[in-house]
Amino acid sequence: MTGPTVRPATPADFAAVARLTVAAYEADGQLKGEHGYAEVLADVAARAAVGEVLVAVDPVTGAVLGSVTFVLPGTPYAELSGPGEAEFRMLAVDPAAQGLGTGVALVRACVDRATALGCSAVVICVRGGFAVSAHRLYQRMGFVRTPEKDWSPAPGVQLLGLRLELPVQS
Repeated sequence: MTGPTVRPATPADFAAVARLTVAAYEADGQLKGEHGYAEVLADVAARAAVGEVLVAVDPVTGAVLGSVTFVLPGTPYAELSGPGEAEFRMLAVDPAAQGLGTGVALVRACVDRATALGCSAVVICVRGGFAVSAHRLYQRMGFVRTPEKDWSPAPGVQLLGLRLELPVQS
């Protein structure tokens, strides 16, 4: 089987993206005690209006397997990125489709997009103590802990900053 295909999301994808994003975050335990974050995750149209929502689809069936939101500094969903950096948020893989290379394909698409835009790095944050498989994925792909990017959006929620340096464009 070939890996998933990554493409920009269309409005026809938004319901599937909303469902799988909330399901993935729930499966990882990241929505326990959260107030309102599931609604933010499910509002794909709002993300698409100010960032680039990408989907990974099964090349045979066309089913949406995962999604991610790619943003630049100064945009409403950017949390960590500074000048010259790109950021991605809300990476989610349908729990039923995990282990198929979907997360890797989505991260690569974001890195490729950042490279094409001439960015110097890609930054992300991950929730401390959760999504161990995501932490491993990012480490394998070259992201390194960047403690100065750590932050807390709410009491009891600690987000850890990660950064991937991109090759200098000539």
